[in-house]
Amino acid sequence: MVGRLVWPKRSSRSGRSEAGFTLVEMLVVITIIGMIMALVGPRVLNYLSDSKVKTARIQLESFSSALDLYFLDMGRYPTSSEGLSALMQKPSGAVGWNGPYLRGGAVPSDPWSRSYIYRSPGERGPFEIISLGSDGQEGGSGTAADVVVGQR
Repeated sequence: MVGRLVWPKRSSRSGRSEAGFTLVEMLVVITIIGMIMALVGPRVLNYLSDSKVKTARIQLESFSSALDLYFLDMGRYPTSSEGLSALMQKPSGAVGWNGPYLRGGAVPSDPWSRSYIYRSPGERGPFEIISLGSDGQEGGSGTAADVVVGQR
Protein backbone atom coordinates (compact mmCIF):
# COMPACT_ATOMS: atom_id res chain seq x y z
CA MET A 1 0.00 0.00 0.00
CA VAL A 2 1.53 3.25 -1.07
CA GLY A 3 0.99 6.36 1.06
CA ARG A 4 -0.89 4.66 3.89
CA LEU A 5 0.47 4.41 7.41
CA VAL A 6 -0.35 1.22 9.25
CA TRP A 7 -0.01 1.15 13.04
CA PRO A 8 1.32 -2.06 14.54
CA LYS A 9 -1.14 -4.02 16.59
CA ARG A 10 -0.35 -4.77 20.19
CA SER A 11 -1.37 -7.93 21.82
CA SER A 12 -2.89 -7.77 25.26
CA ARG A 13 -2.70 -10.36 28.00
CA SER A 14 -6.03 -11.80 26.97
CA GLY A 15 -4.66 -12.54 23.53
CA ARG A 16 -6.74 -9.88 21.78
CA SER A 17 -5.01 -7.58 19.39
CA GLU A 18 -5.54 -3.87 20.22
CA ALA A 19 -4.15 -0.68 18.71
CA GLY A 20 -3.52 2.45 20.80
CA PHE A 21 -1.42 3.95 23.55
CA THR A 22 -1.49 3.14 27.23
CA LEU A 23 -2.21 5.74 29.88
CA VAL A 24 1.41 5.60 31.07
CA GLU A 25 2.69 6.33 27.56
CA MET A 26 0.34 9.30 27.27
CA LEU A 27 1.45 10.66 30.67
CA VAL A 28 5.13 10.34 29.71
CA VAL A 29 4.55 12.30 26.49
CA ILE A 30 2.56 15.02 28.30
CA THR A 31 5.32 15.29 30.94
CA ILE A 32 8.01 15.67 28.27
CA ILE A 33 5.99 18.36 26.48
CA GLY A 34 5.46 20.15 29.81
CA MET A 35 9.20 20.14 30.57
CA ILE A 36 10.01 21.52 27.12
CA MET A 37 7.45 24.31 27.55
CA ALA A 38 8.85 25.13 31.00
CA LEU A 39 12.29 25.64 29.47
CA VAL A 40 11.32 27.38 26.22
CA GLY A 41 8.19 29.32 27.28
CA PRO A 42 9.86 32.06 29.37
CA ARG A 43 12.36 32.80 26.59
CA VAL A 44 9.59 33.16 24.01
CA LEU A 45 7.58 35.45 26.32
CA ASN A 46 10.72 37.53 26.97
CA TYR A 47 11.26 38.00 23.22
CA LEU A 48 7.63 39.07 22.86
CA SER A 49 7.98 41.66 25.65
CA ASP A 50 11.22 43.01 24.16
CA SER A 51 9.61 43.31 20.74
CA LYS A 52 6.84 45.50 22.18
CA VAL A 53 9.42 47.88 23.65
CA LYS A 54 11.22 48.02 20.28
CA THR A 55 7.92 48.67 18.51
CA ALA A 56 7.20 51.58 20.86
CA ARG A 57 10.63 53.08 20.17
CA ILE A 58 10.12 52.82 16.42
CA GLN A 59 6.68 54.44 16.64
CA LEU A 60 8.07 57.25 18.81
CA GLU A 61 10.82 57.94 16.27
CA SER A 62 8.18 58.03 13.53
CA PHE A 63 6.16 60.56 15.55
CA SER A 64 9.31 62.60 16.12
CA SER A 65 9.99 62.78 12.37
CA ALA A 66 6.38 63.73 11.69
CA LEU A 67 6.59 66.45 14.35
CA ASP A 68 9.71 67.84 12.68
CA LEU A 69 7.83 68.05 9.38
CA TYR A 70 4.95 69.77 11.17
CA PHE A 71 7.45 72.23 12.65
CA LEU A 72 8.88 73.01 9.21
CA ASP A 73 5.41 73.78 7.83
CA MET A 74 3.95 75.57 10.84
CA GLY A 75 6.99 77.12 12.54
CA ARG A 76 6.02 75.50 15.83
CA TYR A 77 5.26 72.11 17.35
CA PRO A 78 1.66 71.22 18.22
CA THR A 79 0.63 72.37 21.67
CA SER A 80 -0.09 69.85 24.41
CA SER A 81 -3.81 70.53 23.98
CA GLU A 82 -3.62 69.90 20.21
CA GLY A 83 -1.68 66.72 20.85
CA LEU A 84 -0.53 64.21 18.28
CA SER A 85 -3.91 64.42 16.54
CA ALA A 86 -2.62 67.69 14.99
CA LEU A 87 -0.45 65.46 12.81
CA MET A 88 -3.57 63.87 11.32
CA GLN A 89 -6.17 66.66 11.31
CA LYS A 90 -5.62 70.33 10.67
CA PRO A 91 -5.93 72.35 13.87
CA SER A 92 -8.29 75.32 13.72
CA GLY A 93 -6.58 78.44 12.43
CA ALA A 94 -3.47 76.55 11.33
CA VAL A 95 -2.03 78.35 8.32
CA GLY A 96 0.61 76.36 6.44
CA TRP A 97 -0.53 72.92 7.63
CA ASN A 98 0.39 70.46 4.89
CA GLY A 99 -0.64 67.14 6.48
CA PRO A 100 -1.53 64.56 7.34
CA TYR A 101 1.98 63.83 8.55
CA LEU A 102 1.34 60.20 9.54
CA ARG A 103 -0.04 57.32 7.50
CA GLY A 104 -3.33 55.74 8.48
CA GLY A 105 -6.57 57.24 9.63
CA ALA A 106 -5.65 57.88 13.26
CA VAL A 107 -2.70 58.16 15.62
CA PRO A 108 -1.83 54.59 16.64
CA SER A 109 -1.88 53.39 20.22
CA ASP A 110 1.24 52.07 21.90
CA PRO A 111 1.93 48.30 21.80
CA TRP A 112 0.05 47.89 25.11
CA SER A 113 -3.10 49.48 23.58
CA ARG A 114 -2.81 52.78 25.46
CA SER A 115 -2.54 56.29 24.08
CA TYR A 116 0.84 57.97 23.91
CA ILE A 117 1.38 61.01 26.13
CA TYR A 118 2.43 64.16 24.27
CA ARG A 119 3.81 67.25 26.00
CA SER A 120 4.91 70.48 24.40
CA PRO A 121 7.11 71.95 25.66
CA GLY A 122 8.73 68.88 27.15
CA GLU A 123 10.95 68.71 30.22
CA ARG A 124 14.11 68.16 28.15
CA GLY A 125 13.21 69.61 24.77
CA PRO A 126 10.57 71.28 22.64
CA PHE A 127 8.35 68.19 22.96
CA GLU A 128 8.11 64.80 24.64
CA ILE A 129 6.23 61.68 23.62
CA ILE A 130 5.90 58.99 26.26
CA SER A 131 4.69 55.41 26.40
CA LEU A 132 4.22 54.24 29.97
CA GLY A 133 5.42 50.70 29.22
CA SER A 134 3.73 47.44 30.09
CA ASP A 135 2.58 48.52 33.57
CA GLY A 136 0.87 51.73 32.38
CA GLN A 137 2.43 53.80 35.18
CA GLU A 138 5.28 56.29 35.24
CA GLY A 139 8.69 54.86 36.06
CA GLY A 140 9.41 51.18 36.21
CA SER A 141 12.18 48.99 34.88
CA GLY A 142 12.58 46.39 32.16
CA THR A 143 9.50 46.15 29.95
CA ALA A 144 7.58 48.24 32.50
CA ALA A 145 9.97 51.18 31.98
CA ASP A 146 8.70 54.31 30.23
CA VAL A 147 9.74 54.75 26.61
CA VAL A 148 10.42 58.44 25.95
CA VAL A 149 11.48 60.47 22.94
CA GLY A 150 12.14 64.18 22.94
CA GLN A 151 15.50 64.64 24.62
CA ARG A 152 17.14 67.03 22.17
